[in-house]
Amino acid sequence: MSAQQRDITLRFLAEPSDVNFGGKVHGGAAMKWIDLAAYACAAGWSGKYCITAYAGGIRFVAPIHVGNLVEVSAKVIYTGNSSMHIAIDVQASDPKELKNRLTTHCIVIMVAVDEVGKPTSIPKWTPETDEDKELEQSAIRLMNMRKQIGEEMEAHVKLFK
Repeated sequence: MSAQQRDITLRFLAEPSDVNFGGKVHGGAAMKWIDLAAYACAAGWSGKYCITAYAGGIRFVAPIHVGNLVEVSAKVIYTGNSSMHIAIDVQASDPKELKNRLTTHCIVIMVAVDEVGKPTSIPKWTPETDEDKELEQSAIRLMNMRKQIGEEMEAHVKLFK
């Protein structure tokens, strides 16, 4: 691999088959697009096959309408030994107007794996700009919060049994 690509934007047209019962694009369709963009971003950075380990904090802030041009932007904001935290923004617009509006945001964690499915090392990403440093710190804070939530969920499961 000669160079890493840190970010990518995928574009889709929202189709009638993507509609939910309310007439808007189904959240599952948006989640599929998010997963595709996260994979493309992670593979571009690591140069390896990657799997989704976590998708969280998904916020659906505005509907996507059938016929909208949807842009799913993915960017590496933190790397571990084999994992990459990818920030995802989904924007949509009428293709005749091209006035993008944020519809969805989330963080996805992808893990690079080898031929037998075991985690494998990836290049480290080092933030350079103040904005990138803030994004990395945000990813670290979210990682710590997920650990606390995981511990609480484990305790909950024990109580539920």
